[in-house]
Amino acid sequence: MSVSELFLIAMILIFAIPYLVWRLGRTEYYAPLVVVQILCGILLGPGILGAAFPGYYQFVFTPAVVQALNGIAWWAVMTFVWIAGIELDLSRVWASRRDTGVTAGLALGTPLLFGCAAAALLAATPGWIGSRAAGWQFVLGVGMACAVTALPILILFMEKLEILRRPLGQRVLRYASVDDVAIWGVLAVILMDWNRVGKQLAFLAAFALASLAYRALMPRIAERDRWFAGFIWLPLCGFAADWSGLHFMVGAFLAGTVTDRGWFDGERMDALRHHVLLVVMPVFFLSTGLRTNWTMGGATVVLAAGLLLVAAVAGKLAGTYLAGRILRWPPGESALIGWLLQTKALIMIIFANILLDRAIITNAAFTALLLMAVGSTMLTIPIVTPLLRRAAAVTERAP
Repeated sequence: MSVSELFLIAMILIFAIPYLVWRLGRTEYYAPLVVVQILCGILLGPGILGAAFPGYYQFVFTPAVVQALNGIAWWAVMTFVWIAGIELDLSRVWASRRDTGVTAGLALGTPLLFGCAAAALLAATPGWIGSRAAGWQFVLGVGMACAVTALPILILFMEKLEILRRPLGQRVLRYASVDDVAIWGVLAVILMDWNRVGKQLAFLAAFALASLAYRALMPRIAERDRWFAGFIWLPLCGFAADWSGLHFMVGAFLAGTVTDRGWFDGERMDALRHHVLLVVMPVFFLSTGLRTNWTMGGATVVLAAGLLLVAAVAGKLAGTYLAGRILRWPPGESALIGWLLQTKALIMIIFANILLDRAIITNAAFTALLLMAVGSTMLTIPIVTPLLRRAAAVTERAP
């Protein structure tokens, strides 16, 4: 078969299998479509179906097909991260800075410490640390992966739970937004290449100057032109960041943070996010699944994933519990916020992909992190739903 025919077969698998599992299996309550797509990516990868039926894997996922899928996946995730940066609203954070600072700080810092402890245990065993990583990079990278909150998926979940526009939902968005900024800042530190520090400082200086020009231009042009300008700005920042030694995802996030959501129609931006999730992000999930690796043994990888999941969930709940005590929240509120904020999914998977790209973690560590993200996300709706019923009044409480 030609490359184009094999590519289209891969696209059929990417879209058909997750949809049929999700729709026919009625998994929405515990495994939304995005989670099913991630799980199917793992299933279709070399470690499971590829190992059971190597002929299928070698026939469909040839190097040329994988290269084409990776190109789509890169653009999909860059667009998604750009939108996540745009959706940050730091003015709201500043208006409630004490509540947000205490909660976001503890909700990020505590699971970071728990995750670093779990990473230190893994680091004592060969096979987890990437070939180009210092020990501190591995520990900090895995620790931050345990602390990540998936802001875009959190928005989808809170829409489903009908709390997004309520005071509780807006508060949780503020906490997650602050943590998003910190996450990408820490990632930039982890990726800092001291042999190319001059190029990285030059990128940051050039980005700051270019951002001033970009922000001066955007309000002066029509909205229909702003979309084109934004999609030129996005790959430009991604290219410059990658050239400097930082990852192009760091550039994509920075491109979004200096872009005001008010420059675009809100409904069109929401529609873009949903369409990116529908049309191109499934390709990213499949390409992510193709990178999983079980050579250390399935049981070992699953145990590592369990350790990381405990660290992530316990750390997030402990952090919000401490915040609740300091800020005198009513009973049940800290657990509710903690379970919402421990949602991982997309952002953690993107984060882990970057760590793997830079050889800070191995494929085995990446697989464990991916399983941890899936488990964390699948826990959210089943646990939060009864908590909301028991503490319904909390959803209307402003800080």
